[in-house]
Amino acid sequence: MTQLAARRLRRLVLVVAVVLFGGGCTAGAIAWNPPIRPIAAPAPASFPAATVAQGATLAAIGDCAVCHTAAHGAPFAGGRPIPTPFGTIYATNITPDPTTGIGHWSLAAFRRALRHGIDRRGEHLYPALPYTHFTHATDADIAALYAFLMTRRPVHAVAPANRLPFPLDWRPLLAGWNLLYLHPGVWRPDPAQSAEWNRGAYLVQALGHCGACHTPRNGLGAEETGQALAGGKAEGWYAPPLQAGSPAPHKWTVAELTTYLRTGVDRAHGAAAGPMRQVTDELATVPAADLHAIAVYIATLMPPAPPTVPPRPAPVADSSATAIFAGACGACHAADAPMTRDGAPSLARSTAVNATTPRNVIAIILHGLPWRDGHAGPYMPGFADALTNAQVAAIAAYVRAHYTDRPPWPHLPAAVRAARHDQALHAASRSQAMRAASRDPAVRAASRDQIVRAASRDGDRT
Repeated sequence: MTQLAARRLRRLVLVVAVVLFGGGCTAGAIAWNPPIRPIAAPAPASFPAATVAQGATLAAIGDCAVCHTAAHGAPFAGGRPIPTPFGTIYATNITPDPTTGIGHWSLAAFRRALRHGIDRRGEHLYPALPYTHFTHATDADIAALYAFLMTRRPVHAVAPANRLPFPLDWRPLLAGWNLLYLHPGVWRPDPAQSAEWNRGAYLVQALGHCGACHTPRNGLGAEETGQALAGGKAEGWYAPPLQAGSPAPHKWTVAELTTYLRTGVDRAHGAAAGPMRQVTDELATVPAADLHAIAVYIATLMPPAPPTVPPRPAPVADSSATAIFAGACGACHAADAPMTRDGAPSLARSTAVNATTPRNVIAIILHGLPWRDGHAGPYMPGFADALTNAQVAAIAAYVRAHYTDRPPWPHLPAAVRAARHDQALHAASRSQAMRAASRDPAVRAASRDQIVRAASRDGDRT
């Protein structure tokens, strides 16, 4: 090698080293965030009652208790497993406990978490917390939500460790994800729309984070650009489109949407299932004006009413499928069943039956609509232990052919196997969370209280 070539090589190596060093420093600067000084937990009485009440409404709209409460756990104490394509993330404790919760968090720390996905210590939060939506909330609403959470009962509870493979368990990587997919900025109203429409749009897009479930995601787990509310997945269920792609055969009206959001059921469409049932339980506590505003906004996104065609039962060639449906489902869902005669919607009206995917129909056949103490609503037993995969697939094929004019779902047996597999993974995550919770004295006390209340209700019924 000549001296000239050697000098050029040394220069090239130096340039590469400088670029790598500068890039590393830049990446480190982006990934690093300073901790925010801890504070003494504010006294609950220091928060105005009206602010706390507003925070309670926003917490219900944001489903905070749904995600941050484990099965049989204390409210807001975390530990609930959140399945993702990358692994399982466990919700954190957001009670004002000083050591395991947010008791030492200032409003500034809380605001940074919701706006930028950075916790008080400066660590990145996984976007299972939908801060990509919360970033659009107003300062006043974030302050109200903070006031509500800081006035809850402190619970000492440590969530299980997340189950993520390397390098996804290395939080600084999220700095790059945020550069690509986090778009901070307070939501702005549309001056061309009414105040009610704008209120609904704000709640749906910001604290309600409806798109977190109802928008498809890309390979990195971010919501697809330009596909807002076009349909997504949530905990093994299909979250149908809330816009022009809605498969609902009967157009949702504002009144029907309001009823559905408040009660979890609408006679013209059907009942909420899967994660949506818990969402409607929370929304039942929300002021009617906010629910109506949400309905007004979503109704404007829906497609125009399709031509009205009365349900027309079609013959199903598979006699075994007909027999299985008659034995397992017909007592409630047949045309002359008492429930149908009393006004329950026909399966022909079901969004799940008319959807492009059989995911929700299979999930409902397997797991039903569980009975929930203290909540009014429909009940359906699950058949996971009673029916084989082939029988579940036969029922799904039957309702699709008999109650809709849509093309048949392909590969149903494989879809049933996948649904059972997903459920087994979710059950394993829940079991791990419950084992961790069982070792926590505060959670054991909360569970005992639930058992006592349940026993009291049972005694009242006998």
